[in-house]
Amino acid sequence: MSGESYDDETTGAASLAAAVLEEEAKRQQAQAERDAAVVLPDDLLPGVGDDPMTLREAMRIGGKTTVVLLFFLNFIDDLPRAIRVIGPDIQDSLKISDTVLAGVLGFGGVALVLGAVPMAALADRITRVRIIPIASFFWAATLALSGFIVNAFQLFWTNAATGFGQAYRIPVSNSLLTDAYPITSRSRIFAFEGLGRPLGQLLGPLTIGFIATTAGGDEGWRWAFYLLAIPPVLVGIASFAMREPKRGQNEQSALLTDDALDVDELEPSMSTALARLRKIRTFYFFATGIGVLGFALIAVPGQFNLLLDDKYGLDALDRGIVESLLWIPSLVAIPFAGKIFDRKFREDPESMVKLTGGLIVTAGLIYMVALPIKTLWLLVLSIGLAQACISSAFVAAPTIIAAVAPYRIRAQAFALLPVFIFLMGGFIGGIVAGQISDAYNNRTAMILLAPWTAMLGGWLIRRGAFHIRRDISLAVEELLEEQEEARKIAAGDDVPALQVRNLDFSYGPVQVLFDVEIEVGKGEVVALLGTNGAGKSTLLRAVSGLGIPDRGVVRLNGRTITYAEAETRFRVGIVQLRGGAGIFPSLSIGENLRAALLGSNVDAAEADRRVANAIETFPALSDRLGEPAGDLSGGQQQMLALAMALMHEPEVLLIDELSLGLAPVVVQELLSVVERLKAQGQTMVIVEQSLNVALAFADRAIFMEKGIVRFEGPAQELAERDDLARAVFLGGEGG
Repeated sequence: MSGESYDDETTGAASLAAAVLEEEAKRQQAQAERDAAVVLPDDLLPGVGDDPMTLREAMRIGGKTTVVLLFFLNFIDDLPRAIRVIGPDIQDSLKISDTVLAGVLGFGGVALVLGAVPMAALADRITRVRIIPIASFFWAATLALSGFIVNAFQLFWTNAATGFGQAYRIPVSNSLLTDAYPITSRSRIFAFEGLGRPLGQLLGPLTIGFIATTAGGDEGWRWAFYLLAIPPVLVGIASFAMREPKRGQNEQSALLTDDALDVDELEPSMSTALARLRKIRTFYFFATGIGVLGFALIAVPGQFNLLLDDKYGLDALDRGIVESLLWIPSLVAIPFAGKIFDRKFREDPESMVKLTGGLIVTAGLIYMVALPIKTLWLLVLSIGLAQACISSAFVAAPTIIAAVAPYRIRAQAFALLPVFIFLMGGFIGGIVAGQISDAYNNRTAMILLAPWTAMLGGWLIRRGAFHIRRDISLAVEELLEEQEEARKIAAGDDVPALQVRNLDFSYGPVQVLFDVEIEVGKGEVVALLGTNGAGKSTLLRAVSGLGIPDRGVVRLNGRTITYAEAETRFRVGIVQLRGGAGIFPSLSIGENLRAALLGSNVDAAEADRRVANAIETFPALSDRLGEPAGDLSGGQQQMLALAMALMHEPEVLLIDELSLGLAPVVVQELLSVVERLKAQGQTMVIVEQSLNVALAFADRAIFMEKGIVRFEGPAQELAERDDLARAVFLGGEGG
């Protein structure tokens, strides 16, 4: 290769790279400008800029019963976690290694994770206070069974069942407190309830160590399980006195000038809620940071107790006393943290998140200095200070999540805290710590895991601080829009069959839809037009539930379906026919029609009626029901796919690329079908590339370009707009 050609190639590659970087910089700048435009002023951010409120005032408004009972629930929930105090005794009795013990006890956290998300989904659907007694009785029973185990396998299952029974506490308790008490006092309320944890950790090791030592012998540890099963039963009985607060009532009272109106909606699904939460940037960074921190949260307590046994020769009672002392700094720090975080949130939510991350980074630095210390009292004091920093940071966690998560999926947002802590740190971290400990020693395991994961976790949380005002603004925008629509419905205004408001959509970091708003009336046929890559198909995916938007709301006949999964939307009437590959080629035409109803509750007689209607709509298929669908032409396959979609008698039919790749004569046949459906009152949104085809069937046209709606109105009016009509061309790929 000559030097000249090499220089040309290098110059070309450099130019291309520069162009790509320039375009990415422009995209990021445009995204930052759009984000800034979303941010609301402080007087529209609930709790920001409000007057301070004392804990006593908050309890007067929300009542004492809920927070006091949840405090005791938090307290007894943490008592069994101190079982690690008798971990060495269980280890000796069952003859198991450090790795097996860490894995078995750590899987209780995994079971808590597996239970937390479905428990949270349940809490977002039913009366939350009724979950508490049932779950409390369950984990009390499984805790008692742990006293009867004779091998590691049995301990694995009883510990897992106990963890599953305790899974409700974080999502249910945090959700109840968020709705029961005013926004400006949330951190104080969570601090009061959160005191139960260090108190349980303070008294738990002492209690368990005392029980095991008093019972005596190699099997004395079993009595700890028997006796600890009693408190959850008592608190479960007392919880029947709790009252259920209205969901989102504090945000509604802060933002609305009159009484909030109830909104008809489909219940949120787990998958959709979690996908939506993942797109909330503050939440994403916070949950990831907490997950990384989980390695430190799990590695230190478990390995520290083994260290006390192996290196310092402490028995169960002595270990219990030492571990209890670790929580004294947290008991002192948490009340102050509640006051400080309430003030920080009122003044500047961003500074609150930064302080939260800073406290966790500080804990990592303390671990780095403290863990190599050999003097026991100084080691205990240092670890206690690190734990106080983390406990203080956790006071802010529910307040941050409550501020950015939509109120109807808050319980599922809270559930992700144990998910990230125990799945990443509890199970994986526990096993890694056990392996390091078996290979080297307990102190090395703590040094290699705790400082670095705590500092990284705190840094990630601080990164999320830059997004919190935008995320709170989006939650506010959603609530205000919801109430505006509820008032229209209450006033008797016409309800669109399909409504999309304020919708943003991204694929990873690349946003493709921007503030999209469309309405489709009942019986209306709308053509969705635009250039390649305009976002037409993506919009249909967001409507049908195949993609989860970053922001915005979707409604069907006035009913909110934003957090419903695709299957649920399908059942209530949104049916999408995607372009190409809409049939089963190896089945016959008749089998395809009947296969379309698989999974539905349609009986045989109703299925026969719908097949007859489909054949009547598409007479060209009537004489070929026994032929393989793969033998049909492209246009006939499109007809069959459309017939299969119509078998579900949809409320709204979405068709992606009606005429793509079809001959003009086939397009004419399809247009005649669309006209018949239109005459029958079928509501349709049809993605189309050809303006001429759209003019033949559409009542109204919507033109999109680069993810933005540029035109909405009569199709003929679009044809008269030369600047837009030129962009809509015959043929080509969908956008």
